[in-house]
Parts: sequence; structure tokens; C-alpha cells
Amino acid sequence: MRSFTAVEARRARWANQLLGGSDLTPTEVVDRAVALQGQDLPAVLRAIAIRSRPGTTIDDVRAAFDRGELVRSWPMRGTLFATTPAHLTNLLSLTAERVHRSATKRRAELGLDDATIDRARMILAPHGPMTRAEALKLWTDAGLSPAGGRGYHLIFHHAVAGHWHWAAFRGKAQLLTVTERGRADADPLPEIVRRIVAARGPMTESDIVWWLKLPKTQVRPALDALTEVSVEGVRAWVAGEIPDPGDTRVTLVPAFDEWILGYENRDLTAPPAMMRALVPGKNGVFRPPVLVDGTTVGTWQQRTASRREPSFELTEKVNAATRKRIEAAVAAWPHE
Repeated sequence: MRSFTAVEARRARWANQLLGGSDLTPTEVVDRAVALQGQDLPAVLRAIAIRSRPGTTIDDVRAAFDRGELVRSWPMRGTLFATTPAHLTNLLSLTAERVHRSATKRRAELGLDDATIDRARMILAPHGPMTRAEALKLWTDAGLSPAGGRGYHLIFHHAVAGHWHWAAFRGKAQLLTVTERGRADADPLPEIVRRIVAARGPMTESDIVWWLKLPKTQVRPALDALTEVSVEGVRAWVAGEIPDPGDTRVTLVPAFDEWILGYENRDLTAPPAMMRALVPGKNGVFRPPVLVDGTTVGTWQQRTASRREPSFELTEKVNAATRKRIEAAVAAWPHE
């Protein structure tokens, strides 16, 4: 069994996460990873672009959604992810019942009984792809109030049921679109686990179980096809060749990236003090991290319409040469 130091494990993860780019299209990037954290739409578009072949733009990623190659939905954990139609079908075949069951209390609190939920779907059924605002207006006009979180939960509920998903764009808004329901693979879990680990390993059993939010007893048999390793004495798994990219230098990643959110235990790349900097309000809103050889050393902000210059704030000490590399990376960030 191979033993990884913390540095070696971070470098292997960096390579598996494709943070140095790849020769893949946006669709291939997502297909390889199964799904990428997608609750922040601009951030996931950037997360896909930086993992794709050189020169890939945000417009290229949007185009993959427009062609129907990529979709966004809630395949697990009650969280939005970017994925492919085939992976969405397979994931929901494993997770949908558990997700719906976990939301039973919330549906009752919102007054969403089965009749109301079914009616909400039928109101939207005759209409083509629509924005969230258009869906809420159709419900309002039909006398079904979407206020107080009811609208969000109705969209979420029917997406988990496999009825619709977020797909093509109209301007910068993603459109709610009816799902052409395919048939799930007979036993999709082993291949899903293999891809998850290939795109993120080394991962512990707890990381994999947490990512999927499935019982350990269900996930454990799929580990048999992986390679067991040790990271600082802790059991973990990798899939396929173990990459060794060497010193990974300075890397910028978007907010809500799988580099941080792809693991239950984040101490390897962002210890508790750093996590407090990444989520300063303790409200689940993650800032974009600055990585130096796989270690999170601070956060950064890109140029926006209201912010003329990009900036960064370091929590960990770095030498002068590394600071200059960070400055150059922030200034050169291409995905605005």
C-alpha cells in the first residue's frame, strides 16, 4: 500500500481535480467528475472552464448547457450541481427517495401537500423552458402562492423527482426545462464512485459517503475496485494512475469549488483557521481560495463591474516571490 505525505496527497488531488487544466471539453470535464458543485452559477461555469482545455471560455461552457450536454439540478445533498443528463438520471435513481424523505418536514411546514405539488407541476407543463421568475408568475397567476420559499421548494421537489432541470441560457438566466427521462443504468454506483474518486482522490470512505449522502453499507462494496492508500496514516482511496505533478505553485479557484467542497474533511487543504477566512459569515457562502502548492493561503476577488481591480487577502504567510506570483495570477485571471 502506498503511503502519501500531506504534500503528496495535495499534489495528487490537484492533478486529479484538473486544476492545471486539461485537454478535455467542458462536457468531458463534468462527465469525468460526475458532477461539480453548482449552487453559485457563475462560479461553477468558471470551475468547469479552468479544468478544460486551454482557451476555454465561459461562453464555451454556456454553449454546452445550450446544447443539452450539461444540466444543473439537485442530484444529492439538497445542493445544486452541474452534471450530465446521464449522470443526473443515475444519481437520482440512487438518491431521490432519500432526498424527498429528508424534506418531508419542510414540505409540511410550507403547506405543500401532494395535491398542491401535483398541481404546481401541471400548471407549468404546457409551457416551454422558462426562467425562475416566469415559473413563479405562472403559479401566482393560477392562484398558487410561491411565497415564503414555496416556489423554490416546488422547483426543487420536481427536479429531484426527475421532471425538470436547469438547462439552456437566455441571456445570463438559466431556463427551467422539462427532463427527457432516460433509463438509469442497472447498477450505476460502482462507476459513479470510480469517477468521483478519479476526479478527487485520494478520498477517504467518509469523504465518498458524504459526497453521495448514501449509507456506508451501500457505498463500501464499490471501494473494492479502487486502490487503497494511506494519507498521513489515514485510509484513503485513489482510482487509476496516481499523478505526481510536482510543485503545483499558485492556483486560483472559484468560490464553492470542489477543491474545498468535494470532501467531508477539509483539513488537508484548508485547516479550521483557513475555513473561517473562506466562510467569514459562517453562512455557507464560500469565498474563492488562493492555493500555493495545494494549500489554501488566502482568498481573492476578481474584477467586476463595481470593482475595477481584482484583489486578494492572505491568511497564511508567503515569501515575496510567491506573493508576486499570486499578484500575477489574480491580474491574469481570464474568466470574468
